[in-house]
Amino acid sequence: MIKKLLIILAFLVPHAAQAQPAEVTVFAAASLRGALDQVATDFSAPVALSFGGSGTMARQVAAGAPADVVILASPIWMNWLVENGPTTQGDPIDLLGNSLVLIAPNGTSTVPDPANLAAFLGDGRLAMGQRDAVPAGIYAAEWLRATGQWDDLQARLAETDNVRSALALVARGDAPLGIVYRTDALAEPDVRIVYDVPADLHSPITYPATALTKAGAAFLAHLQTPASRAVFASYGFTPVTTP
Repeated sequence: MIKKLLIILAFLVPHAAQAQPAEVTVFAAASLRGALDQVATDFSAPVALSFGGSGTMARQVAAGAPADVVILASPIWMNWLVENGPTTQGDPIDLLGNSLVLIAPNGTSTVPDPANLAAFLGDGRLAMGQRDAVPAGIYAAEWLRATGQWDDLQARLAETDNVRSALALVARGDAPLGIVYRTDALAEPDVRIVYDVPADLHSPITYPATALTKAGAAFLAHLQTPASRAVFASYGFTPVTTP
């Protein structure tokens, strides 16, 4: 009897394993943390999420890191990945939009002059993503150049390898001001938005996404459903694709 059970189990276990959907691996820009976590819970297969700076994510995938889907915060880095990375399942799509804001610690009572941040900073530094690698930092630098403040501020920056790290510096009070995405500011109770950066003073902020496998294509389709779009909108993102 035991022998028969073992034989039956030998047949059943492989079939049971085959019935389990394969895990989908997603490399995503750090600013998507929270929203993407929630959206992934409703997918039909388990999802492994890896967050970081867009440049870091793109370079890791191009170097061979296994990924089914890549979502970045920069068309520049996505174009670089398409040229230097693995073959994609179709062309990348613009999945989401965002906006840029100036933030201060939540207890800050005064509001800085957005045209003269140096005066407000005093001996402090302005937190932002790295000017040459992190999309939020690139957009921030464009704004500072457009307002004529770059020369005065570029030596007074606290540059980080992703936008969430810049957010943390301000939330802890280690920096009196920071430039981050609106979605980041809304997710952190220890900061306040003190200025909305005009969208026409920097490049459009979009999140291109691409699938590298068939499983990734299924997850990318899931990200464009009405339910997923509603979740992204609740976090402050602007969905820019049609369902």
